[in-house]
Amino acid sequence: VWRKLPVSVWFVSRHPGAIAWAKNQNLGITHWRTHLAVDEVASGDTVIGTLPVHLAAEVCARNARFFALSMELSVDQRGRELSCETMQTMNCSLQEFVVTARS
Repeated sequence: VWRKLPVSVWFVSRHPGAIAWAKNQNLGITHWRTHLAVDEVASGDTVIGTLPVHLAAEVCARNARFFALSMELSVDQRGRELSCETMQTMNCSLQEFVVTARS
């Protein structure tokens, strides 16, 4: 009897605050990565994090879902490490994107 393979939920970030934030969200993460090897992502998987746009497009091309961490950053917050608490006060959320590369 054929059974549907379980899907994976990937969280991709090298930032300790983002990792702590995700752990507080009960997202059912099955794989924690600081760098995503897109060839490991299967159809039906979910990838959460901050990815370069070309990698997000590859995730979507594999029929997986991509959710980006979304929050409004001020100019002075860009490029700085943010704590989990700071991310919560900034109403960090997940926003799904469907990214398609054009030739």
